[in-house]
Amino acid sequence: MADIATADLYDELGDALDSCSTQFTQYGGRARFSGTIVTIKCFRDNQIVKETLNSPGAGKVLVVDGDGNVESALMGDMIAEAAVVNGWEGVIINGAIRDSAAVAKLDLGTKALGTNPRKSAKDGKGEKDVPVTFGGATFTPGDHLWSDEDGIVVTSAEHASTFLS
Repeated sequence: MADIATADLYDELGDALDSCSTQFTQYGGRARFSGTIVTIKCFRDNQIVKETLNSPGAGKVLVVDGDGNVESALMGDMIAEAAVVNGWEGVIINGAIRDSAAVAKLDLGTKALGTNPRKSAKDGKGEKDVPVTFGGATFTPGDHLWSDEDGIVVTSAEHASTFLS
């Protein structure tokens, strides 16, 4: 269902969708992606991101709330490669990535606020599977997300199952 345009989804579902107003940059090799939401909330520490993307992710999109901080990267090419190997559909990072030229060559949807070559800490600080909100949209674990060239829309698991059936 990744080939459905977010604008068409919004025309059909309207207020059943949250539309994220954050202006992300597309870095991955896959411009359109969708899936069940998995979330992480962390600040300049990507250990939980690394662990999560090194686990099975078929049909899933990881949404990382890095509090909009771009002082260090929360994902680089090695972690993105692990995401591809493990079947993840995409990653949205409310923060920075690094190795953007390499990430662009991967079959992975990747959106972030920007880039920074600086590594992040690896202390494991953060939370997984908690609702996160940015850009006027709430990303709740288990809900569904669609992303394309126009933006990101989110709906509840209940609405998504009705639409995806």
